[in-house]
Amino acid sequence: MIKNSSEKAMNKLVALCKRRGYIFQSSEIYGGLDSSYDYGPLGVELKKNIKEFWWQSMVQTREDIVGLDSAILMHPKIWEASGHVEGFNDPMIDCKNCKRRFREDDERVKDKCPVCAGELTEVRQFNLMFKTQMGAVAEDASIVYLRPETAQGIYVNFVNVMQSSRQKIPFGIAQIGKAFRNEITPRNFIFRTREFEQMEMQFFVKPGSDGEWFEYWKEQRINWYDDLGIKKENLRFRQHGKDELAHYAAAAFDIEFKYPFGWKELEGVHNRTDFDLKRHTEYSGKDLQYFDDATRERYTPYIIETSAGCDRTLLTCLVDAYDEEELEKDTRTVLRLSPKIAPIKAGIFPLVKKDGMPEIGHKITDDLKKHMPVFYDESGAVGRRYRRQDEAGTPFCITVDSQTLEDDTVTVRERDSMQQDRVASDKLLEFLKDRI
Repeated sequence: MIKNSSEKAMNKLVALCKRRGYIFQSSEIYGGLDSSYDYGPLGVELKKNIKEFWWQSMVQTREDIVGLDSAILMHPKIWEASGHVEGFNDPMIDCKNCKRRFREDDERVKDKCPVCAGELTEVRQFNLMFKTQMGAVAEDASIVYLRPETAQGIYVNFVNVMQSSRQKIPFGIAQIGKAFRNEITPRNFIFRTREFEQMEMQFFVKPGSDGEWFEYWKEQRINWYDDLGIKKENLRFRQHGKDELAHYAAAAFDIEFKYPFGWKELEGVHNRTDFDLKRHTEYSGKDLQYFDDATRERYTPYIIETSAGCDRTLLTCLVDAYDEEELEKDTRTVLRLSPKIAPIKAGIFPLVKKDGMPEIGHKITDDLKKHMPVFYDESGAVGRRYRRQDEAGTPFCITVDSQTLEDDTVTVRERDSMQQDRVASDKLLEFLKDRI
């Protein structure tokens, strides 16, 4: 059976991720755990860089957004108030023969099971929350949930954050954290998994100004991906129709990316109205209204939400950066990651393992690693070392050669253009910083 081009493209990326230490199948030596993945040495660096880039733009450089890190386990009534206990369901179909489970809207599902062609069951609802117990004794333990989103931790801390940070509306609360959803059919590598990390910001505004702020955050968020280095032609907005709007939303847009498997959601921007704070006021009995000292008004704020998945953003960066370039003698595989988020900023190579070149290379490595992640490599031909770093997404390679011994300059090779420049060793840090 010939695989389609999208499957081939994803298989190549998955293979590169394992080969270069970006992402591994979780529990692989035991046969793996479906839809669970571990981030390797390069993957954890890339993920950290994406989160830091998001935090810098959303919190660090703004005066009207502050941060929060709420608990994964929260009071179960929170999920009643939010509607997750009652309504956080997906329509599910089972195969009577092979017992596999599918979402009803899975494009592979027709009249028969897409795996064994067996007969399918009727559609039934499946709650996506992971349920566990809290307590020392099972019989007395109370039911709690692993949070399916980070947003509710922000809403229940709205008053605490506002009072302690002395923020006034409009202002936002940002959070990066783990969330868990018992997805029926997770697939497409790390695009849809049961354990994932969210980068969410909830912006609290005065009712009536929500339309203006909604448009503002749409523009801010799609521009962020441009700053991240994602190609503009691979991004678009898709508005939610009235029949697909969430029960809490007055308006919703997805920022979509063109993956090998089609246009899919990358981030959501939602006008959640005053639904969340009113529901938590009702269920908790605590007043979550805002009092405006200037106008003497009291009201429940509207919320503009921006919600992105860190894992999905990382996959987007890898898909967008992956390239195969046909050269005269071979094909060069390269990850054209933005230098801002590349896990390794520079590779340092002595041309040969003699004449003092390794010692110079180690000194350059020691000097640079105080400022940025770099990698020393003296194994194999220098061309092969270039190729390894191209696949890893390293934007610059520094080679110590015979001329270095004469004038203390090194060759700096740029990943995308493969252009080479001579740079004085004591100017390397400045040279790299200007380009990163």
